[in-house]
Amino acid sequence: MAHRIQNFEALAATDLRTDALAIAEAGYAALDIGEALARTLRIEGDVLSTPDAEYPLAKRKIFFVGVGKCAFAGAEALEKLLGDRLSGGIAFDVSPLDNRVVTKIETLVGTHPLPSEANEAATARIMDFLTGRTENDLVIMLISGGGSALLCAHDAPMTCTDESALWNALTAHGATIQEINTVRKHTSKARGGGLAFAAYPAEVVSLIVSDVPGNDLSFIASGPTILDTSTVADAEAILAAYGITSANILSETPKDASRFTRVHNRLFLSSRDALDAMREEATNRGYATEVADDRFTGEAREVGRGIAERLRDAAPRTALLYAGESTVTIMENAGAGGRNQELALASLEYLNEGEVILPFSSDGRDNSDYAGAIADAETLAHAQEKQLPVADYLDRHRSYDFFTATGDALSTGYTGTNVSDLIIALKK
Repeated sequence: MAHRIQNFEALAATDLRTDALAIAEAGYAALDIGEALARTLRIEGDVLSTPDAEYPLAKRKIFFVGVGKCAFAGAEALEKLLGDRLSGGIAFDVSPLDNRVVTKIETLVGTHPLPSEANEAATARIMDFLTGRTENDLVIMLISGGGSALLCAHDAPMTCTDESALWNALTAHGATIQEINTVRKHTSKARGGGLAFAAYPAEVVSLIVSDVPGNDLSFIASGPTILDTSTVADAEAILAAYGITSANILSETPKDASRFTRVHNRLFLSSRDALDAMREEATNRGYATEVADDRFTGEAREVGRGIAERLRDAAPRTALLYAGESTVTIMENAGAGGRNQELALASLEYLNEGEVILPFSSDGRDNSDYAGAIADAETLAHAQEKQLPVADYLDRHRSYDFFTATGDALSTGYTGTNVSDLIIALKK
């Protein structure tokens, strides 16, 4: 059986680890863009159906625009699904196409998380592509995380340097993703409804992959297909609250509601899809399973220790599942590693025999080429064999080096999907 986790067999040294890895694979399977599109879109005769609507196709041109970490996976799947019915499209992603086969849809690669001139050029190409679409055209959009950084369409005197400075300042002050994206909407003509505005009068079906806690569609990728209710004043108030100067470089988002009457926005995938699949797999493997938190936040090391302490008090054959996103406050000259690896490292010395914690990123990149790491007594034994002091590696934020040395990092490659981070905690 082919595994989605590339080093599944190497990591599956115990029955408990095998269960954790299998549950993680169920989560990844539920988030597979190609499989999800096949479940969501169906063509019968001259009608394209979704679970809640039908779109006639006779004598219509169909186009695709994908933006974000799921764009290339979506482009490949849509080409297979639509075949000759697809007239063309553009997919704008943060990662190379790699082994995906896309022939009819133009593919563009941009920078993330900071904007760039390359992103500006690609966004201008998308806006030009959408402008001039007719009332009879159908545009299928796939919007996903990473789209905010990609969709750069500044009004002078705003520049990429200005936007990067705002992003760096907001993140340094600990602003929420809702606050950051409210500001971002007012720095680009493509965000805050800009893509849908450009596509009018074409009919738009926007499938949105959520990486935002609570799944508010207006904040995912800064809502490029959503009629925006925020204003420049709202964005300026956020900047003022953090003592950041906007320098009068913000611009208003489209407010003409008539340009959005033919836009159908649909939550396509979220962490809930992964959690449901993981819960089913864990239950089938004999665990009393609970989704303990579907939007966790906080410092990674505190989250990791908290989960380990809760697992310690749990009954045997318990599975605790989590979705969300932690943070890592780093010092100067910190080492390599992501929040999932740091969370695993922080939990390591709090775990008892017969307990395992597996935190992992849905896109397969935990600020590195690892998706996450597995923490249990096996990992601790590997560290002791190699004389790796857990506390020292944690204090210096060197989780990547630690799990590289112990061999307990999770490798999936880039998955082509992106919701939140996920955590599996099991007790034997």
